[in-house]
Amino acid sequence: MSPPAPRILLHACCGPCAAYPLRELLERSPGREILLWNYNPNIQPTAEWRRRRDALAFLFHSLPRLGLDAGAVTLDLSAPYDGAAFWRGPAGADGPSERCRLCYRLRLRAAAREAAARAYPLFSTTLLFSRQQKHEIIREEALRAQEEFGVKFHYEDFRRGRREGIRLAQELDLYRQNYCGCVLAETDGA
Repeated sequence: MSPPAPRILLHACCGPCAAYPLRELLERSPGREILLWNYNPNIQPTAEWRRRRDALAFLFHSLPRLGLDAGAVTLDLSAPYDGAAFWRGPAGADGPSERCRLCYRLRLRAAAREAAARAYPLFSTTLLFSRQQKHEIIREEALRAQEEFGVKFHYEDFRRGRREGIRLAQELDLYRQNYCGCVLAETDGA
């Protein structure tokens, strides 16, 4: 019998983007411990941040309905909403591409730092599910965080499961949105 896969901290932006990655990680590696961690200071207004956080919590509590081992997943919603961190950093960037890079950096550094603090050898993000996200920049920033905090970034292109992820979100009637959460991206289409 092979040892269980390494524990992983999965940074989660919202329930719909987390459904497919969670299923994949759990089904491919039974017994793997996953910390589903929510930190997203880019989402505005606060009411939108709450809706997305609550959809993530609903997904977590619905894992048995999807036939998934909820005992292997721990949900952590304790990171406070820190919209000021976004406005101090990424929001002031020169243009959408740089703003996205700085936003990824902010969230992925926090995820890597959290993984290291909790002795999780791996971290990843549900941002890798979205076709709208800039995967190469996510990977670059995650690898920077990997070097800084000494935890390995698990890259996986979860976009291949887009249809299945949407189906899972619809099955659970999860709140879905059509922008990343940053009001600047909503207005400039980034």
